[in-house]
Amino acid sequence: MEIQQALDAVRTNRQAILTTIKADGRPQLSNVLAAVGDDGLVRVSTTADRAKYVNLRRTPWAAIHVNGGSFWSYAVLEGDVTTSAVVAEPHDEAAEELVELYRALAGEHEDWEDYRAALVRDQRVVVRVAATHAYGMLR
Repeated sequence: MEIQQALDAVRTNRQAILTTIKADGRPQLSNVLAAVGDDGLVRVSTTADRAKYVNLRRTPWAAIHVNGGSFWSYAVLEGDVTTSAVVAEPHDEAAEELVELYRALAGEHEDWEDYRAALVRDQRVVVRVAATHAYGMLR
């Protein structure tokens, strides 16, 4: 499978499973919403206190699995990970990236200032996956 095919699958079905590597080397899987940016990076929002963030800071690699049109149809992207800074101010660079991610996933928010305050309060972070390998079977 080509990486572009798998990215298109994420664009079609943003409900994904993010796999990270725990300290003991075993995988940790998390249900997430994912969006593909114009730059080809897959982005996910998380908080700095979640295990997936701790795992990614230690081992900056992840896999993203999305389903296709049936149970037997799927795509997996594997890649290197970077993270934004933890949101510290409602209008800092990380907050702006999270606003764009929200728009990509859900459209406009009814109260952006409340949303931005929550980003700081929740210590939100953007996880960016740069795909280096893809596999699966899309039908």
